[in-house]
Amino acid sequence: MEVRRRLPSRPPSVVAPSPFRDGGACLPPSSSPAVPRLQASDALPLPIRHTNLLFSALFVGSLVFLMRRWREKVRCSTPLHLLGLSEILAIVGLIASLIYLLSFFGIAFVQSIVSSHDEEDDFLLSGAAPDSAPSPAPICPLLSTDGTISSQRNLEITADDEDIVSSVVSGKIPSYVLESRLGDCRRAAGIRREALRRITGRTLEGLPLDGLDYASILGQCCELPVGYVQLPVGIAGPLVLDGREYHVPMATTEGCLVASTNRGCKAIAESGGATSVVLRDGMTRAPAVRLPTARRAADLKAFLEDPNNFETIALVFNRSSRFGRLQGIHCALAGRNLYMRFSCSTGDAMGMNMVSKGVQNVLDYLQNDFEDMDVISISGNFCSDKKPAAVNWIEGRGKSVVCEAIIKEEVVRKVLKTNIPALVELNTIKNLAGSAIAGSLGGFNAQASNVVSAIYIATGQDPAQNVESSHCITMMEAVNDGKDLHISVTMPSIEVGTVGGGTQLASQAACLDLLGVKGASLESPGANARRLATVVAGAVLAGELSLLSALAAGQLVMSHMKYNRSSKDFSKAAC
Repeated sequence: MEVRRRLPSRPPSVVAPSPFRDGGACLPPSSSPAVPRLQASDALPLPIRHTNLLFSALFVGSLVFLMRRWREKVRCSTPLHLLGLSEILAIVGLIASLIYLLSFFGIAFVQSIVSSHDEEDDFLLSGAAPDSAPSPAPICPLLSTDGTISSQRNLEITADDEDIVSSVVSGKIPSYVLESRLGDCRRAAGIRREALRRITGRTLEGLPLDGLDYASILGQCCELPVGYVQLPVGIAGPLVLDGREYHVPMATTEGCLVASTNRGCKAIAESGGATSVVLRDGMTRAPAVRLPTARRAADLKAFLEDPNNFETIALVFNRSSRFGRLQGIHCALAGRNLYMRFSCSTGDAMGMNMVSKGVQNVLDYLQNDFEDMDVISISGNFCSDKKPAAVNWIEGRGKSVVCEAIIKEEVVRKVLKTNIPALVELNTIKNLAGSAIAGSLGGFNAQASNVVSAIYIATGQDPAQNVESSHCITMMEAVNDGKDLHISVTMPSIEVGTVGGGTQLASQAACLDLLGVKGASLESPGANARRLATVVAGAVLAGELSLLSALAAGQLVMSHMKYNRSSKDFSKAAC
């Protein structure tokens, strides 16, 4: 938390500067008399030396008097709680002097920190010589996360943008402090961008600066912004899933992906739709701890996995959140190192921060009984986050979803341009046998990662979690005497949320709203995130169906040449 001092009131003769100028930046204050800094002793009626001496003497005198009186009472077996007037006065004097001394030295300590911080800020933003007189701070507009403008007294800004850019280039001003110092996130991004241009000699032409609410990303999505990347968003659908229709937003630069997924959605819709089921819903975090011996580590493992202890551990874990509820603990031992994989429900949030806070509570609790436990890391890679891992493939992480559909023979022939025996054979040879030969981990599919990544980027999920979220096995078989095709995708670790992180950005929130899962579910916490996971699985099902059909019909190359290539010379295009 940043500590700010209260500035003295402005003298009546000084006119407050206007808080705004063109472009919404702060106006530099007009010249005015220097305002002295407040000191801790300003509120004292006596000189600081005399005041300190008085209260120090009162403290020592009261303490000595009380100690002597209580020693006499102990010798005479007199109850200590029976107090005379002199003792009451001594106690009052002791307390008063103690409060003064603690307050004085505490204020002096804070004053020294704030003063040094203010001196640094004055130099950082004024661009003046160290012996220049400070100016009153202007009032800068600050964009809150909801887009409204609030005002607060900010640090002095006496230099124009050119001087600040020069200071950033020279290293006098760290680039990462611009937002907090200027109070204008858009202006900070522009200054940082110009400084980067001068340092690198690159213009960043084509990277937009305007059009993004930089205040909405501050402290939650991106640091040191200089612009934003534009990605086209296409719509696949309607995807008929569990009796509802979804128009699925997909942010991608890969031609043919949205068109292919859209064709799969059409095939599913004309066959009556798909159904899904969420098998598990729990985010994991696995800290790594070390104990003196393997036997001691085994004792801790037994303690954690003992059903009689689960209720107590869950109570400690659940203090971290209203929605985080501990589901189970799975431990693994490597020598004297113990890996504890905690799983918990997280409501409509993806939940990594939520589960991490709960794990920290448990670690603090465990160290009361296992004082020799050394916490190596709150994440020991047994979670396992953003890495392909068998534990996620087997145990699941996030939402474990199965989605299936029965595609009619006529639809296979007319929409997908292939036949059922060819699809079944291709899936077996490519997705099952081929992936096994490759030693694939969770990659028994044709293109699950394509669809997952596109939806994740469009809806504000963490794109890096595509690694485990794309774990998928695609199954196909002929049913109804070979007249229909049964297709399913099983995805054990879809990690999504509808609150927090990038889901709060305007574009991503709009995509979530299109799916009907924006924000938290008021009726059933976690329902929106689970529904989003089923939509992801349903879209993967559509993508698998269409791509495998293109492969079976020999249309893949032709389709990509049509949708993923362009004869337009973009280097000469105006727009």
